[in-house]
Amino acid sequence: MAKEKETKTGHSYDASDISVLEGLEPVRKRPGMYIGTTGPEGLHHLIWEIFDNSRDEAMGGFCDDIEVVLLPGNRIRVADNGRGIPVDMHKKTKVSALETVMTTLHAGGKFGGEGYKVSGGLHGVGASVVNALSIYCKAEVHRDGGQYVQEYSQGKKKSAVKKIGSSKLHGTIITFEPDEEIFKDIKFDWNVVVSHIRQQAYLVRGLKILIIDARNWDNKKGMDDSDVFYFRDLGLELPSIGYYFEGGLVSLVKYYNKFQKAIHDNIFYVAKEQDGVGVEVALQYVDDIVDRITPFANNIYTREGGTHVTGFKTALTRTLNTYCKKNEMMKESEGGFTGEDVLEGLTAVISVKLREIQFEGQTKGKLGSMEAQGAVATVFGEAFSNFLEENPDDAKVIINKSILALKARKAAKAAKDSVLRKGALEGMTLPGKLADCQSKSAEESELFLVEGDSAGGSAKQGRDRRTQAILPLRGKILNVERARIDKMLASKEVRSLVIAMGTSIGDTFDVEKIRYHKIIIATDADVDGSHIRTLLLTLFYRYFRQVIDMGYVYIAQPPLYKIKKGKEISYAYTDDEKLKIVGKGAEISEIQEAEGAEQSEGGESEEEAEEETKKSNKIHIQRFKGLGEMNPEELWETTMDPQNRVLKRVDIADAEEANKVFDILMGSEVPPRKSFIQSNAKLAEIDI
Repeated sequence: MAKEKETKTGHSYDASDISVLEGLEPVRKRPGMYIGTTGPEGLHHLIWEIFDNSRDEAMGGFCDDIEVVLLPGNRIRVADNGRGIPVDMHKKTKVSALETVMTTLHAGGKFGGEGYKVSGGLHGVGASVVNALSIYCKAEVHRDGGQYVQEYSQGKKKSAVKKIGSSKLHGTIITFEPDEEIFKDIKFDWNVVVSHIRQQAYLVRGLKILIIDARNWDNKKGMDDSDVFYFRDLGLELPSIGYYFEGGLVSLVKYYNKFQKAIHDNIFYVAKEQDGVGVEVALQYVDDIVDRITPFANNIYTREGGTHVTGFKTALTRTLNTYCKKNEMMKESEGGFTGEDVLEGLTAVISVKLREIQFEGQTKGKLGSMEAQGAVATVFGEAFSNFLEENPDDAKVIINKSILALKARKAAKAAKDSVLRKGALEGMTLPGKLADCQSKSAEESELFLVEGDSAGGSAKQGRDRRTQAILPLRGKILNVERARIDKMLASKEVRSLVIAMGTSIGDTFDVEKIRYHKIIIATDADVDGSHIRTLLLTLFYRYFRQVIDMGYVYIAQPPLYKIKKGKEISYAYTDDEKLKIVGKGAEISEIQEAEGAEQSEGGESEEEAEEETKKSNKIHIQRFKGLGEMNPEELWETTMDPQNRVLKRVDIADAEEANKVFDILMGSEVPPRKSFIQSNAKLAEIDI
């Protein structure tokens, strides 16, 4: 008789060891597979999944009014006047179609059939995933003269679908509350919700969308939002914002260029179907050196681009080269435009709609459908060629801008090649002021960018020499928002940073050659420190975007206060933390704030102050004005020690909003910056 085969742990491995997750259990077990993350981005993704279902109804022509409400208790309510989810019996599941959609993965109207010709959903998991990750969820449907309701918790139904009354309306209302077991910090950001939905309003012409912030709604009268189809019908005076655009993508381009100076008046626009793919493109050039391309596939923002962007760029370069050559607008010796030349200063929105759509990943960041590339290239190429012929004045300024970009590219390349010939960007000669780490492994190496020689000295003494490198930056670096590479490399501080990172820059940039997987910006907690931090973030955003996307850029959070209570020393990173450490019982007279690291109030030395603290019950508070005020031990303990420090990773949640903010704060136009400062002055934390 054969021996039973055993595993290394000594236990048999048979059918009983195979786990089968039923219903929506896989979603709760691995939520990241379905919504990307359980952080803020994944939390808001729940809203997008439900909203996208309503928006798909609008794309099909069945809905023209959507309402999104942020309710008290972390609940979200989305209502639309579409057809309403079917409630009749599903032949395969033997339960209501509504229950099937809400409780079964890969069930919906987007898998074949004629329910949706175009939709944003690929996997058919939207409503069911939201249901699975919610502690409370309710689906309310108005259709066929009736009003139907079903409630759920953690993806499981509480009861069967019930008809609770008659109704002359049609549509669907989904209300859900995210589960705290899945999402540790449930806090919906009004600005994130508004920004995303505003974008969608531009993409579906004629769609009315209303967003209501009812989180502070004091429901003393005991009103039930279930009593009304739209929450607005309760007649409450609450913060809200509505969107309705007939201009579509043209309106969106105007919005993106609100703080830019356009170089031509006519905005190019085309909408046409090619080989079953709906293609819509709008563009306008502005007086800037960066491009802003915003791509969508079935109204889903594809932040990583994809085949539709590839087709657009190919056609843009080819069309401008053809027009330029045909009209003899450039010398043959100058060659032709590259993609880099024709993109400079371009604001474009690309939207494709496909019946069968393929994304890379559930979060749909990149379009993979190959048919989109040829369709966009054909539709856009033909229409843009006609636009140039019909608008010769616009064509002239666009071509001239591209020619300037070509000449600047060649000049910048010559300047960069000159530096490369000297070996400066090849990593052969690291900057002298860089105190490099001993480790050659980028995964464990960190580069601290510190403000000034004083902080640099403390950081160099207090660091872990094996894994931590220090690069002191003198003064404020060059504002690169409108600077080309040749001018950037003429800046000693910028050049030192580029050399230290090891990635090179421009067309020779290679993120795989980066020497540190943590680049930590450590500046003082004052106005100058904030300005330097903004300048550095501008540099990374405009020229090293991939370094941010890889999660390599961080901002250090040094403490604001050092608090001594007898022998006990604590550090506070905010004023609230300071009050908690000091305690409510502390008298104001007992608190002494010292401006410098060496002196306490009254001029006594730190040793004398410590002795005085032991004798009395006084609390000594030292306010750090800058990193340079900390001695090496304090800097290590609070800001550099991986076991104790607080770092913020720089993330680009909304690329277009980031573009707009950098344009306003770092661009050459003064009025938008003045308006921004006045509007946000109350949010500033001023240290006087």
